[in-house]
Amino acid sequence: MELFGIKVHWLGHASFKIENEQKVFFDPFQIKPEKDADLILVTHDHFDHCSINDIEKLLNPQAVIIAAKMCRVKIDNFKSRVAKIFYFQPGDKITVNGVAVEAVPSYNTNKFRAPGVVYHPKEMNYVGYVIEINNVRIYHAGDTDVIPEMGNLGKIDIALLPIGGTYTMNAEEAVEAVKLIKPKVAIPMHFGKIVGSEKDAETFEKLASQYTKVVILKKE
Repeated sequence: MELFGIKVHWLGHASFKIENEQKVFFDPFQIKPEKDADLILVTHDHFDHCSINDIEKLLNPQAVIIAAKMCRVKIDNFKSRVAKIFYFQPGDKITVNGVAVEAVPSYNTNKFRAPGVVYHPKEMNYVGYVIEINNVRIYHAGDTDVIPEMGNLGKIDIALLPIGGTYTMNAEEAVEAVKLIKPKVAIPMHFGKIVGSEKDAETFEKLASQYTKVVILKKE
């Protein structure tokens, strides 16, 4: 789908391709090979976000990889096969070939894998990303709950928000995120493969549409 002059492709789960003059991929997972990626962004080291087999499908000499710092062990082996690799924590920024990239916080507050232990602790410095292409700002939230930092993102044109629950916000919680972020368009993600269903996406659309335009993309 084209939004604000930018083509947005949902590749399933938390994986997207953003296409303009550049091709930007978020968290490739169970995707088809594509050898002209310009920028590959990885939010954290869990298998469904930092998938080595899928990142490998995108490698080429011009590609730049930006990944959360804890991904280094997995991704360093690709150094000789791409133009550059950067490891980010929240607050880090860079501009690559005209695409401005900022890493922002992404963490759980109430999703527990054991008593008192959340799946995505804040201290691990998992990230989401805000990218800007031709003055269009796109926020990929990563695996997160509703967090106060969402209110400090500035203008967001397109917000890619997890709604599947268990490891991230569920549909109802993602509506609260919309209220904080105030995006022009919200696109649900992180459903349909491991957790969450189309019904969750429809619930999000029904509840969030009073606050923003909601677009449910078909997996490509």
